[in-house]
Amino acid sequence: MKLSFRWYGAHDPVTLEKIRQIPNMRSIVTAVYDVPVGEVWSRESIQALKQQVEDAGLVFDVIESVPVHEDIKLGKPTRDRYIANYQENIRRLGEAGVKCICYNFMPVFDWTRTQLDKVLADGSNALVYYKDQLEKMDPLTGELSLPGWDSSYRKEDLKALFEEYSHVSEEKLWENLQYFLEAVIPVAEESGVNMAIHPDDPPWNIFGLPRIITCKENLDRFLKLVDSPANGLTFCTGSLGCTKANDIYSMIDEYSKMGRIHFMHVRNVKILDDGSFEESAHFSACGSLDIPRIMKILHDNGFTGYVRPDHGRMIWGETGRAGYGLYDRALGAAYLNGIWETLDKYAKE
Repeated sequence: MKLSFRWYGAHDPVTLEKIRQIPNMRSIVTAVYDVPVGEVWSRESIQALKQQVEDAGLVFDVIESVPVHEDIKLGKPTRDRYIANYQENIRRLGEAGVKCICYNFMPVFDWTRTQLDKVLADGSNALVYYKDQLEKMDPLTGELSLPGWDSSYRKEDLKALFEEYSHVSEEKLWENLQYFLEAVIPVAEESGVNMAIHPDDPPWNIFGLPRIITCKENLDRFLKLVDSPANGLTFCTGSLGCTKANDIYSMIDEYSKMGRIHFMHVRNVKILDDGSFEESAHFSACGSLDIPRIMKILHDNGFTGYVRPDHGRMIWGETGRAGYGLYDRALGAAYLNGIWETLDKYAKE
């Protein structure tokens, strides 16, 4: 595996110098954050980002993400311009040595939690999704706030988007995704880049918006839309594993054997009786997922793609971007390192 770590750029309090000190850390997962969604990233910005990462002794080869413009998801007449821009971004990133681009096809919101600072029994703070809290929330009236939402959309923009999506069924969203993939996957192949779609988080419809990257049946359908090795998955254990309806172990086994998992986001979640969930420490006993089992499946199947410890709790008094502090994610990286090294040394005995 290639161990990686998410970094939000020069203003991230978790600096490259700190990330570099995590044992076995290899790649930085980042993006150009100062360009509007749908526009072309300048070569200068890409090269500056690459230089920053390499100067810190790390590798610049994973981008998360190149956002997909809403006009593409909606299938509007303007989508071809944004798709052309997306194709150019793939080319430019490939030129810079990027091998994997993580993206998603979720309408409007990338991920949904109902609380960002739930105090757990051990005193740490975590992201949680409680169904009873969600029922009282309405993103159109300002009762829901997550990092990036309010800065990305004004309330009037959200209302207009929701109105447009009211005419988009799941089948229509599938059609729009296929249109996008048929345009970008050939460019990715030519550029030496693997495209890795992130599952919907959580994997069910939110606020009436359709979501389709949710379960094995839909992942199978997705991979067949454009049956190319470059058309693959970011398999997020926390996103797909927050519902007992998904057998993530068999899914990871099948898709890693196929060579269609390009990026693993590994984190744990604790599933509650009513279907709500809490994000937890990576250690298996803290949640509902068997992390060593996940890593053993990957190891057994010769996985050589990218792995990153995903969302972490806030521990030891740390403050910062919810889910993206240093300490707990570093603990997660160390935990994954330990499992992998053990598998390397003793799995054949």
